[in-house]
Amino acid sequence: MDYREDLNGALKVLRDGGVILYPTDTIWGLGCDATNQQAVEKIFAIKKREESKSLIILVNGFQMLERYVESIPEAAAGILEVADKPITIIYPKGKNLAPAVLSSDGSVGIRICSDDFCNELITRFRKPIVSTSANISDKSSPRSFPEISEEILISADFVVKHRQWDTEIKTPSSVIKVEDDGVIKIIRK
Repeated sequence: MDYREDLNGALKVLRDGGVILYPTDTIWGLGCDATNQQAVEKIFAIKKREESKSLIILVNGFQMLERYVESIPEAAAGILEVADKPITIIYPKGKNLAPAVLSSDGSVGIRICSDDFCNELITRFRKPIVSTSANISDKSSPRSFPEISEEILISADFVVKHRQWDTEIKTPSSVIKVEDDGVIKIIRK
């Protein structure tokens, strides 16, 4: 699948502080530069979401993950090694990120992405990308591209064409919070 045009368009928008609408390893998401506070604030405005609710970010691997969290609890590393589906882990303390992607306690939800398009986008961008469901807060998450509302479609600065035709029903990732002391809490199955 040739998605160079999508990659180039999305990269330009991300570098300019804009918002993209893109397919992830789970559901379609709204994304932006996770290190750019103004870009993150645009996502909150589009979703009509309270800034007290943190956002998930995507990285392309363990090495990038290490640059954006203070530490990786041993339990989290173990979960990542055995995970057979997309899993978001909430780490105790994020760093080098826009303040708005962090929870009030400084924790951050990060997923190592397993999607080829997303990984290439993140690799070329060289920074993590926000990944929040492509819907207005308190509305249902779209399980495929046709379920995305017009309001969301027109709010994005760039809409990726890749996988718009894919009608496979997708679901959000599991979310697990892992504390430094190894305590694990399942937030979303």
